Amino acid sequence: MRKKTVVFIIIVFLMVPLCVYAGPPLEAVKTQVNKVLDVLRDSSLKGEAGKKVKREKIRNISGNMFDYTELSKRTLGQNWSKLNAGQQTEFLGLYKTLLEDAYADKIINYADEKVVFGKETTLSEKTAEVQTTIITKKADIPIYYRVIQKGADWKVYDVVIEGVSLVSNYRNQFKEILSNKTPDALLDTLRKKVGKA
Repeated sequence: MRKKTVVFIIIVFLMVPLCVYAGPPLEAVKTQVNKVLDVLRDSSLKGEAGKKVKREKIRNISGNMFDYTELSKRTLGQNWSKLNAGQQTEFLGLYKTLLEDAYADKIINYADEKVVFGKETTLSEKTAEVQTTIITKKADIPIYYRVIQKGADWKVYDVVIEGVSLVSNYRNQFKEILSNKTPDALLDTLRKKVGKA
């Protein structure tokens, strides 16, 4: 997958998080999309100081909306068991930081595109897929959010844009590293990506 597409996936992934909201997945998506868009469109938050505040608000919203343990396990797949408990904890933190922070500046520059909500499809007893479309000046971009029910809450465990799964994309990258290197090498790669090396 081209780097530009991966960047866009991350942008949308962070731009439209799900909620800690009791109710159907589609309603959860709608509620949180509006919260994030309100932050991005807040005309009182201007300049560099405004961008910093927006970034923090988006981090606070998205930080509570995703099931990062589920994301981490699904991304690493069978390789998850190759990491010991300490490595799993560090991976989870680094992966979360990568997803939340790496493209924060691009999220702040989000233009006023329209979000259209489509149908909600049940995938299993505890999972569902919510279809949305981002209407841009150049194209309509389908974004599907795969969510899992944890108690009364629905949380993101994967995002699919134009048929490409975020989890599958990173799984391929990490699988390649782990095919001939140690879990420590993967963690070192992630540390460098998030500036913690």
